[in-house]
Amino acid sequence: MANFCTKCGHKNRADAYFCSSCGNALSVDGDKTVVISKVDPLQDAPGPQDNASVDLRTLPTTAATLMVRSGPQAGDRFVMTGPITKLGRHPDSDISLDDISVSRRHAEISRQGSEYVLRDAGSLNGTYVNQKPVESTVLQQGDEIQIGRFRLIYLGPSNEA
Repeated sequence: MANFCTKCGHKNRADAYFCSSCGNALSVDGDKTVVISKVDPLQDAPGPQDNASVDLRTLPTTAATLMVRSGPQAGDRFVMTGPITKLGRHPDSDISLDDISVSRRHAEISRQGSEYVLRDAGSLNGTYVNQKPVESTVLQQGDEIQIGRFRLIYLGPSNEA
């Protein structure tokens, strides 16, 4: 059974504790009556802040880059130079995403040869690629990764673009 957010109306996984759209705490008590606010059908439509352009020639040729498309750190870029890149709210994460909707140890991306593999690290709200929940997946050029309220774009090494 899905768990709907009382703040924004977003449909979340049944085992989620926080809304993956707005970060609001979800009701976990099944005996409560929940009033769902009206949902804007265009809430997931790209806004002006989502119109980012990237000159692929400026990207590193030997490592992939994650660019924050939306969320509190929109516009930030992170080059993944190590064999494993940890994403989460924990300050020791390689990519620290400071928001309550992100688990401390949310996900990791490992480099396996020329591929980058995204794995959920047991997060409460899940990890999504192109709006589909994933446990593990090989990333492709332009994939959108959603971690909590953050949307990141995967940009492979420029020699692969």
